[in-house]
Amino acid sequence: MSTAKKATAPSAPSRLRVWFDQHLHSLAFSAGRAAGKPWATLLTVAVMGLALALPLGLSIVMDNLRHFAGSVQQSREISVFLKQDVAMPAASMLAGQLRGRAGVAAVEVRTPGQGLAELREAGLGEAIDALGDNPLPALLVVTPATAGDEARLAAELEALPQADLVQHDALWRQRLDAWLRFGQRVVQVLSVLLGLGALLVVGNTVRLDIQSRREEIGVLQLLGASDGFIRRPFLYLGAWYGLGAGVLALLLIGGAGAALGGPLAALSESYGSRFALKGLDALHSSMVLVGTVLMGWLGAWAVTGHFLRQTRPTET
Repeated sequence: MSTAKKATAPSAPSRLRVWFDQHLHSLAFSAGRAAGKPWATLLTVAVMGLALALPLGLSIVMDNLRHFAGSVQQSREISVFLKQDVAMPAASMLAGQLRGRAGVAAVEVRTPGQGLAELREAGLGEAIDALGDNPLPALLVVTPATAGDEARLAAELEALPQADLVQHDALWRQRLDAWLRFGQRVVQVLSVLLGLGALLVVGNTVRLDIQSRREEIGVLQLLGASDGFIRRPFLYLGAWYGLGAGVLALLLIGGAGAALGGPLAALSESYGSRFALKGLDALHSSMVLVGTVLMGWLGAWAVTGHFLRQTRPTET
């Protein structure tokens, strides 16, 4: 008696594998579509890249201006020049008392010798030598604990019997903060407007690609293809556009930084500063690329969704 061998049929691929293969095919197909129209793709990426580079560059400029002007805490510092007859032990004791106040975050004590050294570094050595003895008093640099309390704290410090002069340019700080806030708002408005412009560019480019494949899409709809299946290659096409625009925007920002870094370093050095232009680090660059890919994806999603709603077959 012979033993019958059962032929085992190959197992059907899993739903996850089918889903992965479809997305991989759409990714490769959309890349081929973009590469097949190099001039149109380059024009779309260039327009998007320029639109994205402008607000990104302005944001970097604002961050560098904030760094160059000093931190907000540094601009809030109050300088208290003590009287000449206040010795350093008494100045240190007064600093300890001020640190215990609720409205004071920190107090730094600077000796007359430190002030004299700073004046010599500023190029006033000959004038100081002509004076003979050190005319500078002890200095307390007080940092308020809460923003907005600078004027009140300065008035309290002026009332101290050891204080000879309290220096606090509140008006300059308020103007600086106002300009920085205004610049930040300008960057936000431009980012929204130019971001919408980039979305429209992606949407229009994908719309033209959809129109060129209108008959093919109609056949797929008659055969019962789902909207997700039809939409998927166009979504990846928009993502490719967004990725290319993000890379171009980062290259433009890097090129602008390289072109401006040398002259800016020479200018800051002439003022005795070591300020250097700061660009985007790896983390922020990655965030920019992710954001541009999502922008391209959303632009393509909006256009394909509108097209599919208009062309979806209806039962009669």
